[in-house]
Amino acid sequence: MTEKNRKRALPSRFVLAVTVGGVIGLGILRGPGEITEVVTDSTMYLALWLFAGLFVLLSTAVSVELVGITPRSGGFYSLIRRAYGPYSGFVIGWADWLTYATDLAIKAVVIMEFVAILLPESAEWTIPLAIAATTAFAAVQLRGIELGALIQESATSLIGFFIFTMAMLLFFVGTVDRPTTVPDPDNSLNDWSMLIATIIFTYDGWLYASYFSGEIRGGTSAVARSCIKGMVVVIALYMLLNLALVKSVGLAALAGNDLALARALELAVHPAAGTIIVVAAIIILLSHLNLEYMTGPRILQALAEDGLAARHAQDVGKGGNPIFAVLFTWFVSVLLILLGGFKFLLLFSVFLFIPLYLALIVGILILRETEPDTDRPIKAWGHPYSTFFCLVAWSVITIFQAYVERETALYAVAAVAISWPAYLYLSRRATN
Repeated sequence: MTEKNRKRALPSRFVLAVTVGGVIGLGILRGPGEITEVVTDSTMYLALWLFAGLFVLLSTAVSVELVGITPRSGGFYSLIRRAYGPYSGFVIGWADWLTYATDLAIKAVVIMEFVAILLPESAEWTIPLAIAATTAFAAVQLRGIELGALIQESATSLIGFFIFTMAMLLFFVGTVDRPTTVPDPDNSLNDWSMLIATIIFTYDGWLYASYFSGEIRGGTSAVARSCIKGMVVVIALYMLLNLALVKSVGLAALAGNDLALARALELAVHPAAGTIIVVAAIIILLSHLNLEYMTGPRILQALAEDGLAARHAQDVGKGGNPIFAVLFTWFVSVLLILLGGFKFLLLFSVFLFIPLYLALIVGILILRETEPDTDRPIKAWGHPYSTFFCLVAWSVITIFQAYVERETALYAVAAVAISWPAYLYLSRRATN
């Protein structure tokens, strides 16, 4: 099915559901405990969350220019392929797809870690159960896009309600007896690298809707505007929850906790209240498996439509999803589950998508130069100053992460390097 013939079957409200529900997830549940090991001052902690949120919002407001001129599904690959040419575009698509396969593995593993909190006897079966979870949601996508969209819209409503309710509950109970001292942080480069990876991971997903641009009723302008609205909602919910955490239990109680919100409720409400958060975390992460099996395969589909992936990857089933692309994404996610634990997969994923954000900003500048007369229904806010600010910021983050986590960076480089022989083979086959 070519892009121009693809049915626009998804309502515009789906864009907001994808953005909010796609961004809010494991990061906000796990991140505060990791961040407070490095940042121990409450004011600095809140300022970090706010600054990161505003920076991501600015990056979104700049990047939606590309969304507006790209009436095609496929995410980053579709947005910037024409700025970089065939091979560079292929590398971008390959790396972007790998981030989704990796993220599927991360979340499947963490879901089972949370299940083990409720059912300790399941801990020895973490890997097989993680594979079973990712398999179940691959099967949902084989059923069809309408079922996946319904699950996502319902889950997003529940996620937003949950975050708001937990924040209000923590505000309502007021300040409780709590630890007052935080261990002095080492403040090593590795600590800051993990902090940056954590907060980027927590805000990641601000252009989720671009993976469905060719299938949204209302067109690209509706997609672009909803991306910005979605990030405003996310930032508001994140700040509300973090203010509640600081006010109710303080940073010392959160430091080092793998599930900081659960610890806060245990202190502020009842020792058993943390179980509610564990259950909620499992539900949120299951919804992410659903969403990422909708998005990742669409990258392979877009590559296949350009002759840069197996031809079968563009074949769409009766339910509206690319069946072969879903199955191949499932296969790689299973391999990654078998490969490594949370920290390795998180850093590996971040090493792939931080350069993608940088490539996105550079792509805007390239297309402004090479296609000045292209109609841009949504223009980058504050261009060129905002665009260059984002360019410098993402460049610094990319260089810093690559320097500090050199070993993980080599794994990411090796994964991208595999794309060269694959590209040669596919491009030759496409010309024959």
